[in-house]
Amino acid sequence: MMSTPIRGEVWYVEFNPQVGQEIGKIRPAVVASVPGVGRLPLHIVVPVTEWKPNYAGYIWFVYLPATSENGLQKDSGADAFQVKSVARARFRERIGSVLEEQMEEIVAAITLCVGG
Repeated sequence: MMSTPIRGEVWYVEFNPQVGQEIGKIRPAVVASVPGVGRLPLHIVVPVTEWKPNYAGYIWFVYLPATSENGLQKDSGADAFQVKSVARARFRERIGSVLEEQMEEIVAAITLCVGG
């Protein structure tokens, strides 16, 4: 039985099938949803992608250096512009968690994308 994803955790998530420019394949994602919000078995996640230097100029990307705590294999970025709700069945494996400060940066980046 898989554990329930918790805010701040990093999981491998299955994003296929994708449509158009949506993020695809199995990749890491940070769980952003607050426990107890929503009535469906969904979680809000922010996909993570390999870091590229030009991402530093994008306010919606949060730099996540690879650490043993977050389980990322390479320096990465949380892409807040691609935030989405996904079914619990898409979660494959928990690999770690981000620091509270990083979670706050991710939430701020989501806010920049949606206004607030």
